[in-house]
Amino acid sequence: MTFSDESYNLRIELDTKGCELSADEIEDMELDLHTLRNLVADFPVSDLHITVVYHQKARDYHVKTSLGLSGKMLFTGERHRKVHPAFESCIRKLTKKVRAYKRQMRVGEEAEKLAAGTRHDVAPLGEINVEAIVQAVRDDDYQHFRHEMDVFESSLASRISHWVERYPEIGSRLEHPFQVSDIIEEVFLNAFDCFAERSHDIPPGQWLESLIDPSVQALLQSPDEEYERIQFAKMAMMD
Repeated sequence: MTFSDESYNLRIELDTKGCELSADEIEDMELDLHTLRNLVADFPVSDLHITVVYHQKARDYHVKTSLGLSGKMLFTGERHRKVHPAFESCIRKLTKKVRAYKRQMRVGEEAEKLAAGTRHDVAPLGEINVEAIVQAVRDDDYQHFRHEMDVFESSLASRISHWVERYPEIGSRLEHPFQVSDIIEEVFLNAFDCFAERSHDIPPGQWLESLIDPSVQALLQSPDEEYERIQFAKMAMMD
């Protein structure tokens, strides 16, 4: 039995050996993944492979999980006479490992930034005309909005380039040969769409940086639609 679910950022593959799982059992297992899904939501790549093996001689289930994140593989395993308790234990251990890995990543990133003397912050190269930006959004004028946001393009390009270097596997999952300039445009398009919902407590550059990951996720989930939107925006800017 093989089951696959790619409806969430966490892609799931389920294989069974020596047994069959009912639809209710699979549904219960999916409910147990809520915390894990939230933990890996900020990873561009998160692939979970679950293997359930029933041992006839021992009359128990052996559940194994492997979680592929960007640059890291995490593994857990558990045995129990019932499949659900074994799975729950595996996911609890996997959740702890993900939390530990994220803490390790944060420490490593800060050390790297301190050593390099740079944080790749997204910051404007000139003054920001907030009134003009707000008016462009009110007028539904992306071209004017994009022109006013040009002061962020250089530092945004550097941040995205650094981001792509950290996660090179993203390129292999994109259906179109997207360039850094395409991701930049996707970020600006998303910024235009959700400008009214932005938090006023966050600096504009930091807010733009927070849109990089969801923009890449949009390119992964709807490549044709997003590619067409990007090209249309670029052509409009050339007029």
